[in-house]
Amino acid sequence: MDSLNSTLNAWAPRVLSLLRIVAGLVLLQHGLVKMFGFPIAFPMPVASFSMFWFAALIEIVTGILIIAGLFTRPAAFLLAGTMAAAYFIGHAPRNFFPIANGGNLAIMYCFVFLYLVFAGPGPWSIDAQRSSNP
Repeated sequence: MDSLNSTLNAWAPRVLSLLRIVAGLVLLQHGLVKMFGFPIAFPMPVASFSMFWFAALIEIVTGILIIAGLFTRPAAFLLAGTMAAAYFIGHAPRNFFPIANGGNLAIMYCFVFLYLVFAGPGPWSIDAQRSSNP
């Protein structure tokens, strides 16, 4: 059991990087759909400078930063707040229960990005490369 724990502990930083990359890629889709209708169309038009437009802009810019692992902690902090706002503005008014109001993903994003604020980007990131090169 100690050998398994040692192996898992050795891989934990790399898996943190994978979590960051995958979360960033999946989030990026939401911004691209809202802003550009790619890879699928957003169900309603998004007016320039509307709340959805700003959400899309935040999702695209911070999603790219999260994927690259550049300015990870500030980007994750902004995203955690954005996802909390998305939940309380867009989902919570529909129903008390997240399963009924469609807010499960917003909650998960909020806490994954909050975790990244504290855990950092992991070793496979530009932030890690910048901190190891004086």
